[in-house]
Amino acid sequence: MHLYESNFLRLHWLVEDLHYLPDEACSRTVSDLPLHLTVLDRSRYTTTLRLTYLFEDAAGLVADPDLSIRIYHDAGLAEAMGCRSQHLHRALRAFDAGPGEELNRRWGRNNMLNKWLEYCADHGHRFRGRRPVAAGAG
Repeated sequence: MHLYESNFLRLHWLVEDLHYLPDEACSRTVSDLPLHLTVLDRSRYTTTLRLTYLFEDAAGLVADPDLSIRIYHDAGLAEAMGCRSQHLHRALRAFDAGPGEELNRRWGRNNMLNKWLEYCADHGHRFRGRRPVAAGAG
């Protein structure tokens, strides 16, 4: 759980209020690739999002790493739920696990997310959330 708590805190480095994530956003910095965020699902206590870089390939755009992340707002946790079965980038392949090793896959995914979130924050990535406008405001 400590790793999931750390992931939650590091996500806060990128987004001030995780309850008000934009449906889609792209963070651009001078020192890194554009970072793409897409909200996949929202509920009262959780939000599931996709975080990725997009690369040009002969076949078109390729997402890598391509992580789906579930945020547990009430518990203050963030878990990497899934990612590409095998990363395209050589440095990310160290986090891949063999078949039948679910615990190792989860640990690898979440450890990679933790390091990647720190990397993204260090490179200045930020996403701005939008609070809903109150009825009658304006």
